[in-house]
Amino acid sequence: MVKKSERFRLWIEPEVHRMRELLPGNIRQRVKRMIDALPVEPHPAGSRPLDIEELDVPIDIEIRRLKLDRWRILYAVNEREGWVWVLQIRKRPPYQYEDLPEIVAKIS
Repeated sequence: MVKKSERFRLWIEPEVHRMRELLPGNIRQRVKRMIDALPVEPHPAGSRPLDIEELDVPIDIEIRRLKLDRWRILYAVNEREGWVWVLQIRKRPPYQYEDLPEIVAKIS
């Protein structure tokens, strides 16, 4: 269900919920607020599209990352269908997007 103030439906992978519970308290709350804001603004300040030219991703889907200190929220946006899909929360370093093909395979 999309609230009137939201432009997009929000989908969250179950592992994102599990990972969020393991985050430090102050980061956990900030991540929750950032994710909750994505249906209203899927392209917030601090987010950027990832280079997915070599991946098999449908043309209407944009893979983005949202940076929060050393943490990254990976998510997909489909403007045409009106949804945001939160795929992963990862810590950087050491995370270097090496599993991005497996992550985006969920949405293909």
